[in-house]
Amino acid sequence: QRQMCIRDRASSDIELKDRLVAVQRVVKVTKGGRTFRFSAIVVVGDGNGVVGHGLGKSKDVASAIAKAVEDAKKNLVRIALHKTTLPHEQKGKHGGAKVFIKPASQGTGVIAGGAVRAVLESLGVQDVLSKSQGSSNPHNVVKATFDALLRLRNANTIAQERGVSLEKVFNG
Repeated sequence: QRQMCIRDRASSDIELKDRLVAVQRVVKVTKGGRTFRFSAIVVVGDGNGVVGHGLGKSKDVASAIAKAVEDAKKNLVRIALHKTTLPHEQKGKHGGAKVFIKPASQGTGVIAGGAVRAVLESLGVQDVLSKSQGSSNPHNVVKATFDALLRLRNANTIAQERGVSLEKVFNG
């Protein structure tokens, strides 16, 4: 039965789409000269509330990206969405990067730049406003976006935490 779960999980990974956020060339200086390696950060998502990020390092770009995708598949999280947008606005922070995400009306589109856009589009959000402040380091921006997304709560979660009915959450 355990093997069946792993197979089911692996088959659900087939519909995950990956997006390359950034590739960096890293140099190590030795007495024999310079050694070049590559570091890649990737975001994977199913476009329906599941998203993850990963980091891969290797001597060539292709294998660094492949390692990053494998790492991202191990770090998947499910985020509660409200139709095509987010349930409420939220701030996230990691290192020197700060990210602010805010729900938008239908038809607005994804108004976000760089790493934030990659995360939100992989998640499946279609209407959102965002602002990235502080550090523009893609590693920290991705992690700050995940921090904001993981702090999101929908009405059902709030009702369960308070131990009250869903109507009571909205009415007072």
